[in-house]
Amino acid sequence: MKTKVQVAIIGKPNAGKSTFFAAATLKDVKISPTPFTTIDPNIGVGYVRIDDCPCKSVACNPKSYVVVEGVCYAPVELIDVAGLVPGAWQGRGLGNQFLDHLRRAPVLIHVVDASGSTDEEGRLVKPGSHDPLKDVEFLEREVDMWIASIIKRDWDKVVRFVEFSKRDIVEVLLEKLAGLGMGRVHVEKALEVAGLAKRPPSKWGEEDFYKFSHSVRSLSKPIVIAANKIDLPEGEEGYKRLREAYPDRIIIPTSAEAELALRRAASKGLIKYKPGDDKFEITGELTAQQRAVLDKIAEVMKKWGGTGVVQAINAAVFKALRYVAVYPVEDERRLSDKNGNVLPDILLVPHTYTARDVAYTIHTELGDRFITAIDVRSGRRLASDEPVTHGLVLKIVAR
Repeated sequence: MKTKVQVAIIGKPNAGKSTFFAAATLKDVKISPTPFTTIDPNIGVGYVRIDDCPCKSVACNPKSYVVVEGVCYAPVELIDVAGLVPGAWQGRGLGNQFLDHLRRAPVLIHVVDASGSTDEEGRLVKPGSHDPLKDVEFLEREVDMWIASIIKRDWDKVVRFVEFSKRDIVEVLLEKLAGLGMGRVHVEKALEVAGLAKRPPSKWGEEDFYKFSHSVRSLSKPIVIAANKIDLPEGEEGYKRLREAYPDRIIIPTSAEAELALRRAASKGLIKYKPGDDKFEITGELTAQQRAVLDKIAEVMKKWGGTGVVQAINAAVFKALRYVAVYPVEDERRLSDKNGNVLPDILLVPHTYTARDVAYTIHTELGDRFITAIDVRSGRRLASDEPVTHGLVLKIVAR
């Protein structure tokens, strides 16, 4: 099967990115109030949570995912990109190197210090003194300007190709953006949105490059905002400001520190906690200090419906990317593979995928030999051009 969905975690230094990553993966990473603690990208496995999975009613035997008390957790690859500062696209703070780590990920989670306790460089300041809206503006501009700088390289050649050799501008731009995971649909739509579909490339100005880059990035690499440090009073105010400023954006209130504390406590047997829950149960002996910390975390979770870490990853995969979870099986009666494993796999795929696309995701040969597919729970055969749906248990019929 093909690799997991990749999600990049981005933000300025000291906003809580590495804490978010550690909480989501329980992988040891450098966490420090010093800017540029992370230099090389940390890569680990996080999970999306699926509450309405068929495992609630079937005793499953998963191979590629985890089930905890009827809740499925499907793996995704998380990439913790080093902190970005203003001017990163020009190379400041190793910015070009850091931005290059975004190439593979089709969706980004921007961890924002909603409490305003760090400035744009990641230096500690008085909580509430820095405007988190500035962080959203500068970081997205850095990513957009980085893409624009890639497009502008050898632009005179693009002009010659399009205006003298009569090559399609879409094809030329696709070649330039090939390593960024951007497809024809993204490029065509971005040209239209930026008002450049009929504008000769020789007439493009600086603003045109930026408009196109912003549009193509928005379409191909959507950003979910994790309003972090929501456990602080200033964090709540910052979250409200973000919601008011960006009413159409996906913004998740988050406390990465709370999630990390919960997962570490659970791993030591002190509490019982399923990631993404809005509460936990104390099961071990606690010191007075541990109990005080957990009591505070419980208040945060009650107020916000959880810590927000799993919710942010879910939002990135299921809302921003609009992926769906599909359960392929070989034996439709037993819901199993050929070895008798019940509901062995979950595939996270785009909502536009058909059953044939899913077959190709499993194996190229299975896609080539595809005949039809069956919705196992209803017994209905799927039309060849019918998109798969979330939670579908799928039997693929092949030659």
